[in-house]
This record gives sequence, C-alpha cells and structure tokens, in this order.
Amino acid sequence: MMSDSDSGLEQSPIQNISAQYSKIQRQYQQILDRWTPHMFYRWLSTGGLLLLFFLRIVFAQGWYIVCYAHAIYLLNLLLAFLQPKFDPSLQDDLMADEIEEGGDAQTTPLPSQRDDEFRPFVRRLPEWQFWLSATRATIVATFCTFSEVFDVPVYWPILVLYFFVLFALTMRRQIQHMIKYKYVPFDIGRKARYGGAK
Repeated sequence: MMSDSDSGLEQSPIQNISAQYSKIQRQYQQILDRWTPHMFYRWLSTGGLLLLFFLRIVFAQGWYIVCYAHAIYLLNLLLAFLQPKFDPSLQDDLMADEIEEGGDAQTTPLPSQRDDEFRPFVRRLPEWQFWLSATRATIVATFCTFSEVFDVPVYWPILVLYFFVLFALTMRRQIQHMIKYKYVPFDIGRKARYGGAK
C-alpha cells in the first residue's frame, strides 16, 4: 500500500493549516451544541465570568474604559433581546406611506385587536445568540484587562453615572414602545398545554 508521500500527493502547509482550523471549528461547535439545552447553567457560567471580570476591575483599580465599553455592549444586546424581530413602528410607517400613495392598509405583525390572530413574539436577538455574544464579550473584556494599553486613566464615577442615565433612558423608551404596541417579550405565567388531560 502506498502512502501519500510515495504517490507524490503531499499536503501543502496551507492545506494542513486549513485542516487544523476545520478540526478546531468542529470541536468548538460540538462544545456549543452540548451546552445548548442547558440554559440555566449557561447563564450561570456567564454570570460567574462577569463576576470575575468585575472583581478584576475592582481589585486592579483600572481598566474602567474597558468596563464601560463592555457594559454598553451588554446593554445593546439586552435591547436587541427585548425588541421584536419585526418592529411594529416601522410597519406603521410603511402602512402610512402605502395609504398615502392610495394602497390598501395591511396588518401589522403583532396582534392589534382581541380577536386578531395570535402571533408569537419573535425576538430580534434570540436567547442563544444573546448568551453567546455576552459570554464572548466578557471573555474578550477580561483579556483586555491584562494589557496596559487599555488602562486609560479616567474619572470612573462619571462613567458609572453616565451609564446609569443611559440605561434608564433606553429602558424607559423600550418600555414605552412595549406599552404602545402591546407586546411582552417574556413568557409570564403558566404555559397552556394542549392535548393533555385537565
């Protein structure tokens, strides 16, 4: 039996790197696939990583810019998680434009009346992507705290105050949007079971 080197089909270094990269990518995906059904433990591990990150910031007394950027990123992820995939305000604008042009009014993707057809809430950012992005960002932010390049001297109380003001304003706007278009991004209460005995 002839080997690849005997037949003249020796792999180039680029093919070896590509094969190793594909192998690492498959192993990474297998790890993620094993974590998928364990939502509580996934978020618990991310909370632990966040705690380690904040302890690193507090005890090192630095990297406040990294912490601020990380908090802003997590806030953006949270907002995308709370928003519907199809924004009803954009749908209303499109319907108004179409009515002005003489077209017929179409229905919005969210129910507007009590007898309207049920349409489940579809998030703009699914829970899995929210968790994965938050975990990756926390790991990257933690590694940034090991480099002096990112330790920019700032007066941190201003950043904390600005973040809380930004958080309050964006959440108020999001809650007003939820009230105006009558949607709730969470499954609250007991879920109905179909086909089972009462």
